[in-house]
Amino acid sequence: MRDASPWWSPSVHADRRPFLAARGAIKAAIRRWFEAEGFTETECSALQVSPGNEAHLHGFATTMLGPDLAEARRYLHTSPEFSMKKLLAAGEEKIFDFARVWRNRERGPLHHPEFTLLEWYRANASYETLMEDCAALLALAARTTGTARFRFRGREADPMVEPERLTVADAFARLAGIDLLATLPDDPAAEPDRDALATAAAAAGHRVARDDSWTDIYSRILVSVVEPTLGIGRATILYEYPVCEAALSRPLARDPRVAERFELYACGVELANAFGELTDPAEQRRRFKIEMAEKQRVYGETYPLDEDFLAALAMMPPASGIALGFERLVMLASGAERIDQIVWTPVAP
Repeated sequence: MRDASPWWSPSVHADRRPFLAARGAIKAAIRRWFEAEGFTETECSALQVSPGNEAHLHGFATTMLGPDLAEARRYLHTSPEFSMKKLLAAGEEKIFDFARVWRNRERGPLHHPEFTLLEWYRANASYETLMEDCAALLALAARTTGTARFRFRGREADPMVEPERLTVADAFARLAGIDLLATLPDDPAAEPDRDALATAAAAAGHRVARDDSWTDIYSRILVSVVEPTLGIGRATILYEYPVCEAALSRPLARDPRVAERFELYACGVELANAFGELTDPAEQRRRFKIEMAEKQRVYGETYPLDEDFLAALAMMPPASGIALGFERLVMLASGAERIDQIVWTPVAP
């Protein structure tokens, strides 16, 4: 018989209560900020045809029954992204959502199976505008909790200082000793040069296995060498990702080897992922198929494509969008050490 959950002991809840209060205060402050900026709050449905089409994200599946008991497979979304882009196609221009999302196979100090993504989109705005939004929200969270420094596992960052902006290529050159751009083709649809990256990584002293793909090598160095150094002293915006890691972002006009994508870090913690949005449905379909082929190879499963989303993408205006892990922001602003300290009712293991 499994032990009862510890969360409902009054003494344990009393210890968590200040973090939960900080969560509510930050959420209210952020909502006021977006409203002052002219945004409309959305409430996107969680039940979707596809949970998302990234190879290493895992959705929760369920069976939907119609009145005639006909069965249809549906998923809890891993992000409201598809839904919010449909709303942009329908005519919305500035929208945000405190979206409850679900991701399977994820649990730890910074991960929880059910969590909140603060996601927002600006039609006809550059992704640099989102960088400015991030700086404003970091400072807002700090002011709301009265904290002068974000802290996590011995690392600190000043949330009031403008974030550092660092390209992925510069980060690899500075921290890993690798010329990443030299391994990337000019054609966004072409494969990156695996052997060139393997040779450069081995020469710089990084471990490379014979069966490693370009993505395997890139991801290992990013996670083990680059990410732990980011957001120390002040937040870091890591931008211009390789186009083969573009996800749903568009290639950079001045250099098609990289994409209009950035991630926000503070205290070594990834807080947000942003795109200058791709609006080419054919290219997006191509990328989804590549991701699902990789998912099949690694995990033996795939997810369907949301054809409604791909159709809407063709009507979507130029836009930029971002997803920020709300609980992680609250953790840094409140001093919590684990995500379950600031989730009202944690999911039982």
